[in-house]
Amino acid sequence: MTDNKSVAIRIRGVSKKYILHHEKPTLAEKLTSKKSEVFTALKNVNLEIYKSENVGIIGPNGSGKTTLLKIIAGITSPTKGGVETFGRIVSLIDLEAGFHPDLTGEQNIFLNGMLLGLKKRELQSKMSEIINFSGLHKFIDTPLYTYSDGMKLRLGFSIAVNADPDILILDENIYTSDLEFQIKVEARLHTYFNTQKTVIVVSHWLDFIKMNCKRTIRFERGKVIADGVSKKIIAAYKKKYIS
Repeated sequence: MTDNKSVAIRIRGVSKKYILHHEKPTLAEKLTSKKSEVFTALKNVNLEIYKSENVGIIGPNGSGKTTLLKIIAGITSPTKGGVETFGRIVSLIDLEAGFHPDLTGEQNIFLNGMLLGLKKRELQSKMSEIINFSGLHKFIDTPLYTYSDGMKLRLGFSIAVNADPDILILDENIYTSDLEFQIKVEARLHTYFNTQKTVIVVSHWLDFIKMNCKRTIRFERGKVIADGVSKKIIAAYKKKYIS
């Protein structure tokens, strides 16, 4: 078995199933009918991701990529199997997680930051940097429910990167913000990709993954079908879906 000192994430036999209801059943129908369908999002996934690795995850929509990230981040639980993580983990998948709509931006920095494991004193010392990076100075004292999705993204990303995570998990929604913030995001990510941090990113932007991730994992229908050098994995993926 690989030494835990070099492993950032260990995934063993992870499967995830969802029950799909195609129409809203009454209580009687729930008890007597079987109008539901089981959707298997992940099927017996086994992976090890190592410390300091930059890993890209690719695959068509519905292949299980984001479901895997949510399980690693603890947002959802596997139906079967387990995940071990070693180090502080921060994810930018579900922007609503860890935020409260009635609290101000500043109050949500404390709430979200403490959920990530930061102490109040740490957050106080990082407050100015978080707000400056987000660019939300004028809105930081207003309730979160007044924020657009792009503003929530700004706040969430700013907290995440200033939490000094050992493992950073990114979904492609980080590129839904305006161009100015995208440039700041790319600059900050560049520093992460060149440090001793572990970064996992799901994206359809294949050139970005090839440029920044030496390793790429390809998913199809809930299974890992390829895992290796990014250039090779991405070339095969493009041949199937783009050529």
